[in-house]
Amino acid sequence: MKSSFKEQLNQILNCDLKMTFPTARSMKRKLYFFVGPTNSGKTYSAMQELIKADCGIYLAPLRLLALENYEFLKENNINSSLITGEEEIFNEDSTHICSTIEMINFELQTDVCVIDEIQMLEDSDRGWAWVNAILGSPASKVIMTGSVNALDALKQIAEYLGEELEVVKFKRINPLEVLAQPIPFRELSKGTALIAFSRRDVLDMKSKLSKYFKVSVLYGNLSPEVRKEEAKRFRDGQTDILIATDAIAMGLNLPIKIILFTTDTKFDGVSSRKLTPNEVIQISGRAGRYGHHEVGYVGATNKNVLKHIDEMFHSPLRTIKPPFKVKATLEQISAFASHLGTKDLTKILYFFSKNMKFTGPFVATNISNMIELAQIVDGKIALKLEDKYLLAQAPTNTKSPLLKDAYFSYVNAVISKKPCDYRLSINIKTLAKTELDLLKAEDEVKKISLYLWLSYKLPEIFYDIENATKHRILVNQYCEDSLKLNLKNLVPNRQNFRKDNRDGRDHRDDKENRGRRDSKDRKNFRTNKPGGQKESFVKKEKTDDASRPPRKFHKDTKPQIEKRQEVKKHKIQKKETYE
Repeated sequence: MKSSFKEQLNQILNCDLKMTFPTARSMKRKLYFFVGPTNSGKTYSAMQELIKADCGIYLAPLRLLALENYEFLKENNINSSLITGEEEIFNEDSTHICSTIEMINFELQTDVCVIDEIQMLEDSDRGWAWVNAILGSPASKVIMTGSVNALDALKQIAEYLGEELEVVKFKRINPLEVLAQPIPFRELSKGTALIAFSRRDVLDMKSKLSKYFKVSVLYGNLSPEVRKEEAKRFRDGQTDILIATDAIAMGLNLPIKIILFTTDTKFDGVSSRKLTPNEVIQISGRAGRYGHHEVGYVGATNKNVLKHIDEMFHSPLRTIKPPFKVKATLEQISAFASHLGTKDLTKILYFFSKNMKFTGPFVATNISNMIELAQIVDGKIALKLEDKYLLAQAPTNTKSPLLKDAYFSYVNAVISKKPCDYRLSINIKTLAKTELDLLKAEDEVKKISLYLWLSYKLPEIFYDIENATKHRILVNQYCEDSLKLNLKNLVPNRQNFRKDNRDGRDHRDDKENRGRRDSKDRKNFRTNKPGGQKESFVKKEKTDDASRPPRKFHKDTKPQIEKRQEVKKHKIQKKETYE
């Protein structure tokens, strides 16, 4: 009996990963890698192959990209459906599907499957989804698009699968050049994108630049709908300048002429570090969009940052190397629970990552957020193991008090099995007055996303889809309208900002240039015109001295004067004693 137990456990712990996708293994598949830099037309070419197919699926890294390509297929008269973790737009006559990559159906056979941004397979939290898609996409033709640093990885996976891999190379359509000199804020021109690496820095710059430019912003905490609207405003010429984090690096085709890095460091969740060649090249590639600009330019706002950006831009990309991460499935979790005699999900996940072995270039991994949520649900004894596994994968962040409270509330609803409606947590009757108001609204959208995600998993409990969807529109509009305001009241004062800042921002540049930005720049903000001419972006009327309000001076009280004289006398006596 003991031997039998060990043999069974050994079978579970040793897995030939490709055999866990039987539908894909039953098909004769061919793999294609459309490889090239940003703005090379590789994704467009892949989508053309998808349009030609009788049936197919597009797998996106972001909900925003899934929606964009869903609309692209509809514009080309292709009957399509949209499936993401939060919504489903189903067309009974659809032949094509646009989906976020985690939502792939491994049983639905198609002619063509397009897997976008394939270099994401090295992502520590989501890379497993790209691994599963490569191995399990049930399509005759699997087209992967991405950068050259993923080539060796795909060759190894293709060899493991025993499937043919054809590499189709693409070159950038128009040139991309690094500027020889930095461009200070006072010389920004229309069509420029400024890159920062924190939400606070983005809003801080928007607050200052909104006095001289119409500004759009993009950062990760914004919902896809607000990001899309902000991008549209920039694309349509309603705004002059775009300020963004590295969220700009994926998707969103924008008419950017110049990308300027405002810093060469970022906080990666652990520490502040310098930008890598992969990051610089991916972001830089968004400049010089084909059809809008003949040449794209990359630069920085000061010399030190420009030096590092130039060096990274001309450095080779870091090759993606195995092993590639694999997440535990519900079947594996259930098998381990049975053999280990426990329903503690956290223990099972740690056992999986420590002991699970895969044939091929793969390794078992745990996702940090999943472990964090598993520890929460393990405290709920009444939950079934499959419910724990489901809730541990929820798209939420417990660092936000608003989201943490919502998560606990929804977990309790699953335990009680009572219907749970959606309820708005914030006031959206008046626009955001502080940075915290805006942050709460952004988190409220994420709370709605969490509710909608649960509604597709447990519809009998999370039934209030129409109400949640309606409020998502309202809160998104609240965020968008708030961002259109001059944000000087939305940004915390500089003292508190510098005290509380933990995002890795390098404040040395801030110290050196603060005087120039806050005085000279405000007087001499300029914009470059074609041909090297310059013109003032803001015209200021001169004010006569006589029209200025008189300065007010506050007289010291008699006790204050006497105290100051006493202190001065004490200092003189102390100096004489020392001498």
